[in-house]
Amino acid sequence: MKFSEIVQKTLPFGYLFLVVLGIIKESIYYYQVGINILKYSNIMDVLISPIADLTSTPIVLLCFTFFILILYLASLLISKNFNKDWLKKKIGSKKPLEDINEEEVSAYFSKYFISMFAFCLLCFFLGLGLGSGSKVASKISNNELKYGYEITFGDDQTKEIYLIGSNSSYYFYVEKGNKNVKIAPVGAIKSVEITNNKVLH
Repeated sequence: MKFSEIVQKTLPFGYLFLVVLGIIKESIYYYQVGINILKYSNIMDVLISPIADLTSTPIVLLCFTFFILILYLASLLISKNFNKDWLKKKIGSKKPLEDINEEEVSAYFSKYFISMFAFCLLCFFLGLGLGSGSKVASKISNNELKYGYEITFGDDQTKEIYLIGSNSSYYFYVEKGNKNVKIAPVGAIKSVEITNNKVLH
């Protein structure tokens, strides 16, 4: 079975794996600030969460794309050199080296690359959830937050906040001068202004 065929067969499971990783990352991140995010999320939030994380910054997206490209080029290189003895020895087959064909070599290394890719994604999402959540929780506890947003409610009351995160239904934030984490439904908010936009300033 060729690498492209294996990828096509594992793609649905791969996306399911991504969704599970997204749920784990979000749960770990928000748990550290006292929020059970699954209570405030709908199915769409769950489905787009991993995609949002992978495209959150140009660097993450670039690294993700580069890693996929490396795996693809490696698979092409292996399929062109499948008859090399050093590749066949890696399989550890009991068959003589001359009896190992291209399909066996391709299938073995395809599974190896997919497993390695899955492990890297697991490390990325776990690291992102643990690291980001711990950093935010520490800043809240030590009163070190930088309030880069202003939130205006339906009654025109405006408050300076640190935005922990948001989804399609809720905003999670900390008001300036208050360490308590607050949760506001999207419908109660008139506007959210970025007062400290590092991209534009």
